[in-house]
Amino acid sequence: MIHTATSARRAASDSAQTPVPLSLLSYPYVRPARPRSRPKARLARVLTSPRLSACAAPSLALSLSPPASVPPNRKLVGIARLAASAPKAAERHEIAYYRLPVRSVLNRVRSDRVAFLWSINPYRGCEFGCRYCYARYTHEYMELEPAEFERKIYVKQDVRYRLLADLTPEKVLGEHIAIGAATDPYQPAERDFGVSREILETLLAWSRQLPSGGGLSLSLTTKSNLILRDIDLLQQLALCNALNVNFTVTTLNLRLVRLLEPRAPAPALRLEALGKLAEAGIAAGVFIAPIVPGITDKPEDLEAVVAAAARVGARYLCADILRLMSSTRKRFFPFLEQKFPRLLKQYRYWYARSGYAPADYRKHIARLLRHLRGKYNLPASPRAAHLTCAPPGTCVPQAPGLAGQLVLLLSG
Repeated sequence: MIHTATSARRAASDSAQTPVPLSLLSYPYVRPARPRSRPKARLARVLTSPRLSACAAPSLALSLSPPASVPPNRKLVGIARLAASAPKAAERHEIAYYRLPVRSVLNRVRSDRVAFLWSINPYRGCEFGCRYCYARYTHEYMELEPAEFERKIYVKQDVRYRLLADLTPEKVLGEHIAIGAATDPYQPAERDFGVSREILETLLAWSRQLPSGGGLSLSLTTKSNLILRDIDLLQQLALCNALNVNFTVTTLNLRLVRLLEPRAPAPALRLEALGKLAEAGIAAGVFIAPIVPGITDKPEDLEAVVAAAARVGARYLCADILRLMSSTRKRFFPFLEQKFPRLLKQYRYWYARSGYAPADYRKHIARLLRHLRGKYNLPASPRAAHLTCAPPGTCVPQAPGLAGQLVLLLSG
């Protein structure tokens, strides 16, 4: 019976009608809850498996995976050594800011899940404290706990000098540079330190020295309306460079926003900022990323985001489903246990052996988003929207890497 129902859904047309809403707890492909009692030998294997230990139960995961600490006789190297010696610049609201010397600002991206080669992150760590943030692992490179990701913010130093040293036409022309792929470039630290603005100024000055007066392919991804402070720079960059701005909006439900993104600006402020950028001629779109199974994935909630994006002038809409790697699970599973306990068992099962949701769930969400994008006429990516940020005839900035985004198993 279950097999027949699944086959019937897969045979149904994606575009004929609105996809039928599904509940996280009632998918036919989800294995029923395991019995409470298990053979002792099997239980021992589950709790000691390095693959599953972070997903067993929050209390067990924490006890089996003690906080990383640096042995007294261990010598720090690389970014961990630089972070350990970074001077504290300020402290407020239990958040400490450190000035971090860096060797490079332009980072090569070595992942087949994204469509860009270069990224720039003005800060390490992010104050918004999103429960689901995949980038918590980056603090482990500095021998810090993932929990410190939103409490210890590292401000990169000498970015103008370092970025000018990194930029060469051979490196970047024809490739895409994503700003804010790991941490938000317009988090509150930007008000005091201005690293993101300095980076934009440097990119603008450097691009103007190119023979065509431009030609870079750039994107910024943010949850903050602080980006409006730099609308002048963005307009100038967009004249002779391919530029798009991505606003992450996971839900319009304020109660969920405060639970999932406790210190991020409200979605209404993000959408208002998107509208103002659109009015200024800057191509902008919405990322529904991540879609959190069982929490933000109701069809009516997703449609509310898509409709709001279209209403304020978004040029495209991308989406991705929650990814839970080990560093994120350490924070997210205890959060689920406290706020959404009925989902915890299903999450443990879904994410026990992989950081990704099951394929059938991903297909269901992809069908739903295709329907919504068609209904509201929103392409799936900047490339699909055929964005051109320069007036015709002024220059030719449309680099092949224009669609370099955090992408997007669901874009099709």
